Amino acid sequence: MGALNTDAASCLCGSASCILSSCCPSTNNSTVSRLAFSFMLLLGTVVSIIMILPGMEEHLKKIPGFCLGGTSIPGIENTVNCDIIVGYKSVYRICFAMTCFFFLFVLIMILVRSSKDPRAAIQNGFWFFKLLLLIGIAVGAFFIPDGIFNTVWYYFGMVGSFCFISIQLILLVDFAHSWNQSWVEKAENGNSKFWFGALLTITIVFYAFAFACVVLFYVFYTQPNDCTEHKVFISLNFIFCVIVSIVAILPRVQEVNPYSGLLQASLISLYTMYVTWSAMSNNPNRQCNPSLLSLVQPADATPAPGPAPTKASTTAQWWDAQGIVGLIIFLFCTLLASIRNSNNAQVNKLLQTEGGQDPVIEYGTAGGEDGVRRAVDNEEEGVTYNYSFFHFSLCLASLYIMMTLTNWYHPDTEYQVMRSTMPAVWTKICSSWFALAIYLWTLVAPLVCSSRDFS
Repeated sequence: MGALNTDAASCLCGSASCILSSCCPSTNNSTVSRLAFSFMLLLGTVVSIIMILPGMEEHLKKIPGFCLGGTSIPGIENTVNCDIIVGYKSVYRICFAMTCFFFLFVLIMILVRSSKDPRAAIQNGFWFFKLLLLIGIAVGAFFIPDGIFNTVWYYFGMVGSFCFISIQLILLVDFAHSWNQSWVEKAENGNSKFWFGALLTITIVFYAFAFACVVLFYVFYTQPNDCTEHKVFISLNFIFCVIVSIVAILPRVQEVNPYSGLLQASLISLYTMYVTWSAMSNNPNRQCNPSLLSLVQPADATPAPGPAPTKASTTAQWWDAQGIVGLIIFLFCTLLASIRNSNNAQVNKLLQTEGGQDPVIEYGTAGGEDGVRRAVDNEEEGVTYNYSFFHFSLCLASLYIMMTLTNWYHPDTEYQVMRSTMPAVWTKICSSWFALAIYLWTLVAPLVCSSRDFS
């Protein structure tokens, strides 16, 4: 029994080499650490989701002083709608804790060059204490007084989400690049008709979905004499997607990047349509936004034509289709960021990672003298990813998940209803343009900067 306790303690307090060793005995240390940190982010995300489940507000209202008839907000007496506010506040505080936790590691891990740096042991070990630290920050965050915290953190969330949307697109570009490269190599070495046919089919499906989105957006999110912004957003992003698709198959571009093609462009076009949809779903004008949730009251002084909006019901419903899609993309990109190992030079430079493949480790060679299988330290000569940038990405991911789970809504001054604002719309749209510009740069950079080595 004593030996068992010692082994358990070493796994909780030791290095990442112990984590997942039974499932991934030949996994590198760098991959296991990223997976472990991503798991902590996903754990916080799950807790945040639980906080906004229907009926959970009844339990949150029982927390002393968290939302007691408005008395926790100075100057407001008995006017706070706790059924809505407690879920919103809980998500903000949990995500605030995750952001602070990962930002602390951003500072700690600055300029770590290899696993020989003493700070690398903190990155790759002490998981039990890290989890305790995260839980402690989260508990403490629930005692933050309201004041201006929610408003300030809302704008932090918008800026962080803007950046993370761009990172998501970069990860999707890298995924599509690896996908395209893998299938092209299989086509060259095997059944070429099958693999090229599969590539063509997937590309057509992605473009078909993207075009269907454009049509549906014009049908449901525009009006003949209204919704000018939506018409501009849809048209511009459609045109931009056509432009990047053409650039991706230009002969000069494919000379310097042989694996550039329509598969990547089609996936990016589909993602751009999602961001466009997400942006339009935050328009406070119900005439232009049929997907506005019932807990929202328009912020405009002059109500939009049509039935007057009602106040939120006693049970807050935070979920909508674009939020669920956003969560799925977030989960996919988080996993991809943890296990990716790309040879796309432009993407590696943007994401501060090393190119090439990890060393191949034979099954059974990762075990120690005690017979316990451990991950292999593959960073003795140099780190395979920038520790600080990785944690900064998780910071941004925490802010993005905060905004996604609360649908980018913000409470009014009396904390009675939630409001969707135009700044949220513009933040998402501008992030889609910025992300498309980044993708375009990955295509033309080898041509524009021909003197630099992008191999």
